[in-house]
Amino acid sequence: MKDTKKNGLSFEAKLIDLQNNMLNFAYTLTTNRDDAEDLLQETTLRALNNKEKYYENVNFKGWVFTIMHNIFVNNYRRAVRSQTMVDQTENLYHLNAPQDSGFDSPEGSYTVLEIKKAIDSFSDEHRTPFMMHLTGYKYEEIAQKLELPIGTVKSRIFFARKRLQEMLKDYRYADRE
Repeated sequence: MKDTKKNGLSFEAKLIDLQNNMLNFAYTLTTNRDDAEDLLQETTLRALNNKEKYYENVNFKGWVFTIMHNIFVNNYRRAVRSQTMVDQTENLYHLNAPQDSGFDSPEGSYTVLEIKKAIDSFSDEHRTPFMMHLTGYKYEEIAQKLELPIGTVKSRIFFARKRLQEMLKDYRYADRE
């Protein structure tokens, strides 16, 4: 049975009580105050529009945070898709990269080539899940396709990212010289 009251609080009252926690969670996802406030607003609207789908025996905070997380992931994927160019060259010379990747400058091309070279130097066990993650696969999808435990996938992606950061650390401050 669907019931939107718990401990005398209406659905809307519970949602209002949760706003500070939601803003904190949104900030951890976006790391930007304005984006976090936008995500909070979008989540609140989505929860209100779907209040009939909430069941009383479900953890309300968990339900709302799941909505927020899903909105964040969907927005992120949409942004990545809109910024990705598909390599149409015969030999797949360029990486899929954002439109403002810097290909118009020699320094930008060199950086992209160095990143590609660094990633190519990884062993298959780290390169494959890392590249799948970069192209938008979820951890669960990668784990399923590679027939690995999800923890292994997450750790390989984490270590690949750390290794890439270490290999390219000199580029972080090169444009400040």
